[in-house]
Amino acid sequence: MNVLNSLLLLGGDPASGGGSFQLIFLGLMIVVFWLFMIRPQSKKAKDAKKFQENMQKGDKVVTIAGIHGTVNKVNDDNTIMLEVSPGSYMKIERSAISIEWTQQLNKAATTATK
Repeated sequence: MNVLNSLLLLGGDPASGGGSFQLIFLGLMIVVFWLFMIRPQSKKAKDAKKFQENMQKGDKVVTIAGIHGTVNKVNDDNTIMLEVSPGSYMKIERSAISIEWTQQLNKAATTATK
């Protein structure tokens, strides 16, 4: 109880204008929100963009719609030619490639070959 009382007294009496504890608590909430929500999401988006920029011919990928295929050609207009079956091609946007599903596909392929 002494710790709780001292924390409550740290903020002072709100009626007399004290409220530094509330400001500290609000600041800590903002920092925790940034650490656990905003920072990981921006890192994930940065990794996905880097992955999409580094695609090359022959990469096995999965689109966000779940279409599996192999990159046949990387175009300059942010599109790729995806070979979904031998002789069958689709032109799709680079941003339509799912980094998570593609990494799972490639991870499963490497463990199957070992």
